[in-house]
Amino acid sequence: VQLQASGGGLVQVGDSLRLSCAASGLTFSLYAFAWFRQAPGQEREFVAALSGIIYYADSVKGRFTISRDDAKNTVHLQMISLKPEDTAVYYCAGVDRRSSVYRTTNYAFARRYDYWGQGTQVTVSS
Repeated sequence: VQLQASGGGLVQVGDSLRLSCAASGLTFSLYAFAWFRQAPGQEREFVAALSGIIYYADSVKGRFTISRDDAKNTVHLQMISLKPEDTAVYYCAGVDRRSSVYRTTNYAFARRYDYWGQGTQVTVSS
């Protein structure tokens, strides 16, 4: 299984970006996905999850939208009204919904996800 994240970049406050996560080596429809981010000196934090139900961190609710394209085996994170505090490396993550860890672990915990992309840098400049 491979997850390839892309779409990051340097933007201004208030700008938008769309991150993509291309998945391969798996049966895409059987997987749940999430986005996490990690800023310098901070722990990795939950951003959004999609597994039938969609969840968002409070800090991004109303500004970020997670979606999936099953025809293209891709997960997206549309980000609008970006703020300097959104600056981080963004990681996509996936887990087989048939797995025990998926059934027993909260969507916001990184340990729920078995597969991770390499990360894409988002920098929001003021």
